[in-house]
Amino acid sequence: MNKYERLKSDLETHGTGKMKAFGTSMLPILKSGTLLTFVKATDYAIGDIVFCKVKGRYIDAHKIIKKVENKGCLIANNHGFENGWTKVIYGKVIVGEYENKIIYKKD
Repeated sequence: MNKYERLKSDLETHGTGKMKAFGTSMLPILKSGTLLTFVKATDYAIGDIVFCKVKGRYIDAHKIIKKVENKGCLIANNHGFENGWTKVIYGKVIVGEYENKIIYKKD
């Protein structure tokens, strides 16, 4: 089971889960290696950083930038690259920790 399947399972079973995200696509909000805490929600909003599936690929920490009732949510990184539309969102980030410090917190 890879890290995405494990997080998906944790969210489905417990409603929460943790995973490290790597890369620079979400700078300066998140740094490479940030430990993210996700929660499953009934609704997701523009600006939420989410774990989802777009075009058959897992996206572990990108933002919702637009919502359209029939299409779902448009997912993008923090530099304007759009991954695409999805209706499959597993959870959203509520806390990001880097080097034992909270660098992101969503109420």
